[in-house]
Amino acid sequence: MSQEEHGTQLHSTPEAQARREAVRQEQRKKGLVMVHTGNGKGKTTAALGVFLRAWGRDMRLGGIQFFKHEHANYGELRALKRMGVELTPMGDGFTWTSRDMDETQAKALHGWAVAQQKITSDQYDIFLLDEFTYVLHFGWLDPNVVVAWLQAHKPPMLHIIITGRDAPPALIAYADLVTEMREVKHPFRDQQIKAQQGIEF
Repeated sequence: MSQEEHGTQLHSTPEAQARREAVRQEQRKKGLVMVHTGNGKGKTTAALGVFLRAWGRDMRLGGIQFFKHEHANYGELRALKRMGVELTPMGDGFTWTSRDMDETQAKALHGWAVAQQKITSDQYDIFLLDEFTYVLHFGWLDPNVVVAWLQAHKPPMLHIIITGRDAPPALIAYADLVTEMREVKHPFRDQQIKAQQGIEF
């Protein structure tokens, strides 16, 4: 497709205006499954942006962080705690050089069991599964089984956000919204600038 079809436009087409008007008239709503994937930064940050917007609408928010250490105290966790929002780290601080992959896997699977309980609890309007794609990508959970469970058990109006690289095809096919973050430049890779407080953590 041409750049004109997908680039930023100053004016809308009559077809696009008619489509928007038809959607407005139908007033259809559903709980969305949103996936933020790709190798660029910003996947969790984008999810937290949704949290901020939803918090301003008095929506009920929660989530599980599958690999952040259970005693983590990052800036976003401090902020969410002050806001009264529950985002629970349940991992062991996994990195690509983790020394005890069995423990990492066990904690991640426990995180999914907890997430299942919370998803079906009717206590949330938006629920975040942060870094959950890795659990699927590493084969610790079958993506088709997870998708089937969500299809059977996710409350119709609950929005779910899933983040992480390497989102599997089954999850992408099931999701309502998929955004791929693409790395163009990175301060660590290109300038050897380490992670900085308030930006990365």
